[in-house]
Amino acid sequence: MIKQFIADAFTDKIFHGNPAAICLPERWPDDKLMQDIASENNLSETAFVVKEDSGWKLRWFTPGGEIDLCGHATLATAFVLMNFVEPDLTEVQFSTLSGKLSVKKKNDLYEMDFPAYELKRIEVTEAMKKAIGCKPLEAWIGRDLVCVLENEDQVIQAKPDLEKAKALDGLGTSAQKVGDML
Repeated sequence: MIKQFIADAFTDKIFHGNPAAICLPERWPDDKLMQDIASENNLSETAFVVKEDSGWKLRWFTPGGEIDLCGHATLATAFVLMNFVEPDLTEVQFSTLSGKLSVKKKNDLYEMDFPAYELKRIEVTEAMKKAIGCKPLEAWIGRDLVCVLENEDQVIQAKPDLEKAKALDGLGTSAQKVGDML
């Protein structure tokens, strides 16, 4: 039996924000079981956290596979640990595929320390235009593909073709207006 919570990150209201499942197995299940649980949950991320001798180890699974970093699921996991598992904690450090991550509780708020992906500029392609619905001014790649659009209206009015977006480089694709990059 694995204890599981659902927590909404980035909100103070139930059924708002960004939901994540947090699983608290006593020891690591095999990868297939974690993947099956994530697929069954059908949320963008399911976090698995286990306390080891060296501290908390955290892994994230989407319905499609394991990923190396997830902000909202990390925040949700820290919330669950600090409120339901070890209520005396005011800071938690996680060992992850992306290295050490920490979350500190400050009154009723949580502060995360996260690594940043280095982005490199790449050529804008016709495939990007078809996936987003308009031609980006520029494109950048790190873990994810970031397409920079001319203005906010283009971002709001974008009609992405999700099947075509799956074929683009990067784990995910986002579109942002000029000026929001840095």
